Amino acid sequence: MLGIHEFWLFILSGLLLNITPGPDTAYILGRSIQLGWRGGAAAALGISTGCLVHVFGAAIGLSALLMASSTAFAVLKLVGAAYLLFTGIQMLLSRPRPIAEAATQGGETSLRKVFWQGALTNMLNPKVALFFLAFLPQFVAADSLHKTEAFLLLGAVFIFNGTLWCLGIAAFAARAASRIRSSEGVMVWINRVLGGLFVYLGFRVAMLESR
Repeated sequence: MLGIHEFWLFILSGLLLNITPGPDTAYILGRSIQLGWRGGAAAALGISTGCLVHVFGAAIGLSALLMASSTAFAVLKLVGAAYLLFTGIQMLLSRPRPIAEAATQGGETSLRKVFWQGALTNMLNPKVALFFLAFLPQFVAADSLHKTEAFLLLGAVFIFNGTLWCLGIAAFAARAASRIRSSEGVMVWINRVLGGLFVYLGFRVAMLESR
């Protein structure tokens, strides 16, 4: 179908990649502890949205452009690194409000912010774009006349499975952390850990090489 081969291997490989702990998992865990299930779910959906953008990019050739053009890669890299560093420093310097106050003052805005932080972290990371460009073509025949459709289908399956896993992580973390969310001291340190994670990702993105 559409030139896709070894679909079972793709599913298995995707599941293994999705369950491997990484920065995305850390972000979802942190937001779930801070804001509960809704915060973790917003983070997970944001991350999936960012990945979906890169799947479309791989399907229409934008990822190939990033790999071929040093200038395009460098621009996206610098924009992404700047965003991550700015967000991380902002989180490191901020003082989280108590959960009850956050729930009554702009809770929806907070969830929206969590969503877009997760989405932009992935959208502005060239490494994610190159991952999909390298991973998806392995399961599409070179002579397929429907490469774009095949990339979109494989990407959608990968993201769907990953989203289910991430939502499960959010639910587990929110339930396990329900007792500590009322501690302001713990919340401060969680915010610092998340801020440090964004700063680390910013430096890592800035050091990426186009080839």
